Amino acid sequence: MTRPLLFDGIDEPGLNTLAVYERRGGYDALRKTLTQMTPEQVLSELEASNLRGRGGAGFQMGKKVSFLPKGSIEKYLVCNADESEPGTFKDRELMQKSPHMLLEGLIIASYAAGASRSFIYIRGEYVQQADILDAALVEAREAGYLGERILGSEHSLSLVVHRGAGAYICGEETGLLDSLEGKRGNPRLKPPFPANEGLYKGPTLINNVETLSTVPTIIAIGGAEYAKLGTEQSTGTKVVSVSGHVQRPGNYEVELGVPSREIIYGLAGGPPPGRSVKCWFPGGSSAPVLTGDELDVPYDFESLAKAGSMLGSGAIIVVDDSTPILELALKTAKFYRHESCGKCTPCREGTNWTVHMLERIDRGEATPMDLEVMASVQEHIIGHCLCVLGDAMAMPIGSMIAKFKDELEAHMEKRRLEYAPVEAAPAEAAA
Repeated sequence: MTRPLLFDGIDEPGLNTLAVYERRGGYDALRKTLTQMTPEQVLSELEASNLRGRGGAGFQMGKKVSFLPKGSIEKYLVCNADESEPGTFKDRELMQKSPHMLLEGLIIASYAAGASRSFIYIRGEYVQQADILDAALVEAREAGYLGERILGSEHSLSLVVHRGAGAYICGEETGLLDSLEGKRGNPRLKPPFPANEGLYKGPTLINNVETLSTVPTIIAIGGAEYAKLGTEQSTGTKVVSVSGHVQRPGNYEVELGVPSREIIYGLAGGPPPGRSVKCWFPGGSSAPVLTGDELDVPYDFESLAKAGSMLGSGAIIVVDDSTPILELALKTAKFYRHESCGKCTPCREGTNWTVHMLERIDRGEATPMDLEVMASVQEHIIGHCLCVLGDAMAMPIGSMIAKFKDELEAHMEKRRLEYAPVEAAPAEAAA
């Protein structure tokens, strides 16, 4: 990759202001969109780019837009800025340093979708980022980029920044919609899908911050040109959040298809001296773990899926050989147990049961057969929940059991011996 796209000049002072953003060519793509292109032409460029959603599911954005019904019915565009997946912090940096890039992409996407109302649903803990977005909104409205008849065109758009209350489940798109409507954030049964019946029962397009932030670049250089980056099925660049046991944690923009080792060791510096990679999550805590022997997998949607994991939200969490796998599994399971909304049985009961079983292992009460039962339960959770939260626990836990079974069995035996009752000393023989 010759130069970054989303991170081009990201650290320039004042980029969060309209003046600096415009000086760097900001909103030129919007002007081109509204003065030279029809909504159909914009959609055609998005489809040509083959841009896949950067929030986790990896669904093609162009196809997602095309699913919305045509006509004069009121449609909504919602930006998912909840970013509550452990290990993910890329959207935070994009919103904090270049909020107008997100706004420009959102306005262009709303034009393609025919949406007249839009919302940015931002994670409640992102107070600073929400304040920055609010300030950028004021600037954009005053400059005529938002509101009625934007830049003299026929397109109008209202935009509201809505602050969440810190619930992981609201990162799931239908839970997010319920929260936006003032309800408790619970996932909805599908179908109907949001494209047909979403916010306020209207057709709704939901996209991630990074996805929408990429739109101005696609319009500027053309969808076909953007598709030349990355691989055939995983086009473009990806901002990857790298954390855990690495020497240079942070966000790195890479071209999709780069070897994962190059990200972990080349960009992030690898584990501390004397340590090696034990396992790593390629796409946040909900992705099945890969081992240190699987570092050469290309970092793209297809290659990671073929390796048995997923790119997810693009968050690499590195775990070195100083961490017991049981400790990692327990922290993962406890997080998802805490964040489960409790609406469906496989998730509510499955996450709780998994935590108790892992605690049994740590107390020395489990047997090797319990590992087989645990693995079976994870398989039965996957695909049987209202949303993917249950899967988000079952997939990494199942992968840890499969890849580190010997270590877990050794941990059981060690704990069994530690907690075994001390036999009473034999009574002395009678004199």
